[in-house]
Amino acid sequence: MITIETEIAKRQKVIIRTSIVGIVGNFFLAAFKAFVGILTNSIAIILDAVNNFSDMLSSIVTIVGILLANKAPDRRHPMGHGRYEYLSTAVIAIIIIYIGITAIKESIDKIINPEDVTYNALSITIVAIAVIVKIFIGLYFRKTAKKVDSDSLKASGTDALFDSIISFATIISAVIYLTTGFKTEAYLATIISVLIIRSGLMMLREIFSVIAGERVSPELSKNIKKSVREVPGVKGAFDLMIHDYGTQMIFCSLNIEVEESLTAREIDDISREVRRKVFYGYHIYISSVGIYSINTESEEINKMYRRVKELLSHYDHVIQMHGFHVDEKKREISFDVVLSFDVKNRRAYYLAIKRHLRKTFPKYSINIALDSDYSD
Repeated sequence: MITIETEIAKRQKVIIRTSIVGIVGNFFLAAFKAFVGILTNSIAIILDAVNNFSDMLSSIVTIVGILLANKAPDRRHPMGHGRYEYLSTAVIAIIIIYIGITAIKESIDKIINPEDVTYNALSITIVAIAVIVKIFIGLYFRKTAKKVDSDSLKASGTDALFDSIISFATIISAVIYLTTGFKTEAYLATIISVLIIRSGLMMLREIFSVIAGERVSPELSKNIKKSVREVPGVKGAFDLMIHDYGTQMIFCSLNIEVEESLTAREIDDISREVRRKVFYGYHIYISSVGIYSINTESEEINKMYRRVKELLSHYDHVIQMHGFHVDEKKREISFDVVLSFDVKNRRAYYLAIKRHLRKTFPKYSINIALDSDYSD
């Protein structure tokens, strides 16, 4: 039987192997481009070589990040160290930004103080081969990143494909110089530098968004709820919240609707099956399963339910209503309302809904729990 620990070890092995391929490939590319750049006195090719060297460092950081991320949980970090992998991606982005800033200084200096460039067929051929190699590395990284769900590999793969465009632009600059004598490589190097910085900033923004707590993808949310609803006895699944502590260490909580006539033992069996199904289907640990009891068997309560839904349909920012329950002894109507993040004043919106319902059901107290649009 394949355990979660086996899959983590397998994933680590794949990421390290892929990163080593990147280190070796970028080392030779950087060496060849540095040689050609010095030989031809081309700042654009030299910067391209430096960029390949940064990619090599990125792969090293990826390896260190995955090794730290897979450390066992301890007392200080009970949820594990999975977010180190996200931090390694941030380090890669910072390296890229630093190299871009350094490169733009050199490029501007070359514009102010231009030097002669000596391109030849050999130098152009080497750069052309580098373009093909970088495309191969980029596609390989992105394919592997998708398979093992690695943000750092995805970032390195995107950067590699971006580098292939930069190298191709260098070839165009060389061809323009050889055919027209016009020197464009210092200007091209400046553009390359700006694009490198932009790439790093976008990468940094994306990973910080993940660390800050990004919204779960609608596809994953819907699939999890669909799986939960397939468990016998579950009438509905709501309020899914996912907490990401790094790949392979993801927790979630959700509420389910069940018939109020079920015993505690039956509800416990259902919640255990929900936990098992989500864990084995998505490798997500369910930390808690909340229970909503359905008591809409009487026609009178069904009428109240339909009336409440009809009233809420007039409120544009109400996305969903669930957990409807009527306590006849306490004369209380309870339900949850999911509000859009577009609501500017949640309390005012809540009070408006409550006043409306009190007028409609004057003999009942109204208990509304406000939920936010966390998923889907």
